[in-house]
Amino acid sequence: MMAMATVAMGLVSPVFTIVGTPGEPSRGVVLPALLGLALVTLQLRHSLAAARGERPPGWPWSLAGLAVVVYAPLPFYTYNWAAAQALMVASVAMLLRGRPAIVAAAVLALGTAVWASAWAAVLGSPVTWIVFEAGWWGLSIPMGSAALYGLARLTRAVGELRAAHTELAELAIAQERLRISRDVHDLIGQSLSAVSLRGDLALRLLETDPKAAQSEVATLTAVARAALRDLATVSQDGTGVDLDTEAAGARTLLAAAGAEVRIVIDVDGLPAVARTVYGWALREGVTNVLRHSAAENCSIIAAPTRLEIINDGVDPASSTPPGGGLTGLAERVRALSGRVTAGPLPGGRFRLRVDLPEEPT
Repeated sequence: MMAMATVAMGLVSPVFTIVGTPGEPSRGVVLPALLGLALVTLQLRHSLAAARGERPPGWPWSLAGLAVVVYAPLPFYTYNWAAAQALMVASVAMLLRGRPAIVAAAVLALGTAVWASAWAAVLGSPVTWIVFEAGWWGLSIPMGSAALYGLARLTRAVGELRAAHTELAELAIAQERLRISRDVHDLIGQSLSAVSLRGDLALRLLETDPKAAQSEVATLTAVARAALRDLATVSQDGTGVDLDTEAAGARTLLAAAGAEVRIVIDVDGLPAVARTVYGWALREGVTNVLRHSAAENCSIIAAPTRLEIINDGVDPASSTPPGGGLTGLAERVRALSGRVTAGPLPGGRFRLRVDLPEEPT
């Protein structure tokens, strides 16, 4: 659209000069056509660069060339060529910066009005016609140049908007990848730990208690199938985790690992979104207990504003369990204006704590 408007504006003066207007006869074809081609070419160079937020290389020379093409024919083609001055004003506004652009464009527009009224006076026109010429060209030239300048800025804005849309799409893709990565870790991590635990237990029982080993293998198979179901849900945004189900699973897993478990869940009235976050925290905490400790005792307490998991069997030299699980959990908790703290306690213990406000947001 910008290019079409530039071409149309650039052809006004050549067409008037070739066809002629009332009071101004035709001035030939070849030279006005060549000058019109130069007008359009130079203005398109400026407009296309302005649409990209740039100035073309060697712009002072192209601006000077445009000035020659606009003003040199005026004494010969007079009013037929006057409309070309809109291109000059527009190019000045596009190529100069800040106050100089405003001042130069205003001076050129005012100069057009002065030239038109002066030329009318030289031709002996009545005062009313002189005033009319000054008003007509004093308004039409700024309006035409403003249209060209505005189309260039509009094209630039459309390009920036498209770039912003592309950036937002890429950001959404990156966030989705991060979510899938976090969910895969959080959903599958505990299941894989359970499979490993059950497999080791089955191997130990295989010779001494084949029936118990068979039971552990059956449990291992059920856990693996559950992991497959969990994996299938990763593609669904907002994968949910049930707190009560996680608590029951934690009791079973920790007991199978030989730990004495104490679980107190008292979250009556807790919003569903907070219960889900507690479920994620419980899953991550129990996974870390199984992976990073030889726990003999584990305490899990969930209250409306706090969930706390404390276990023993931690090497005093160790620190917070590494990995992305706690990072993903912290992101979920921060979304509810809460916080996660995790670290060793005296006596070879470790604590994971999630604090939520009374009314999670």
